[in-house]
Amino acid sequence: MNPGTYTLLLSLPTAATITFGAAGERCLDPGWCVYTGSAFGPGGLSRVERHRRVAAGEHDVRHWHIDYLTSHPETRLDTVYVTEHADRECEVARTLNDAGEQIPGLGASDCDCETHIAYAAERETLAAVAGEEHEAVW
Repeated sequence: MNPGTYTLLLSLPTAATITFGAAGERCLDPGWCVYTGSAFGPGGLSRVERHRRVAAGEHDVRHWHIDYLTSHPETRLDTVYVTEHADRECEVARTLNDAGEQIPGLGASDCDCETHIAYAAERETLAAVAGEEHEAVW
């Protein structure tokens, strides 16, 4: 599969306290979260399929911060946005953080960004921006 940058749009219908591994607990309000990542290693954007399997409860290994959010029983993966062959991870994450609210200290352990996970109460707040930055693939 091709390499690229992706954003996951997730719904969280009820408030939840989620422990993000060594990053600790975060209390999240009901609403919408986005995570932006990149997949330039072996397998490229097939990494998105791994995130889908974690969200569906078909894979229970937690390797990245996002795994703790996607594996929460009430979290639902709504939409996946992709830009193939372009490393835009930090740029897209900053744009989405500006549109929503940052969830500090998560999803950005391999760069200088504060976070690659953002929150908004309404879906359209994040979906509109993600759709401007990438192509929705499902």
